[in-house]
Amino acid sequence: MESITTFKMKYDIYGETNLKAINLNNKLFCTFTQENLIEDIISDLSYKYTILYNKIFVLEVKDNNEYVITYNIDLTNLANIPLNTILVHRKKESNTLYTINALNELIKKLNGGVVDPKFKIDWLNYKNTILLTQQNELKLLRTKIHKIIEL
Repeated sequence: MESITTFKMKYDIYGETNLKAINLNNKLFCTFTQENLIEDIISDLSYKYTILYNKIFVLEVKDNNEYVITYNIDLTNLANIPLNTILVHRKKESNTLYTINALNELIKKLNGGVVDPKFKIDWLNYKNTILLTQQNELKLLRTKIHKIIEL
């Protein structure tokens, strides 16, 4: 079983980040973990932060033993980003989570190597998927809902 520190190195996750330099409005937080740590992380998150919408989603990555906890935090009490966490965007119609770097890599792949912000993506091809980069290469993590926590 992989250690938590492996997750930090496995995907291009933000290191120490100056939160004032990032626009966090409408961002979704995505914390990587192992199954045996899910309850502890959820307890810690709900203690330290105000979770918006009172919901936390736990996703299982289908191909391995990774789990992803997704949630929105009230930014007024956010001093730092939780450990092993990235900020992602979401396409509601397909439940696709993605980073901007991964989106650019996907567009390059689909558009003959050219990053064009006007390029249209068929998001249904990436239904229930997290798009990340790993060593500057696109990585697709197919997910399924493990559980939904109502706070």
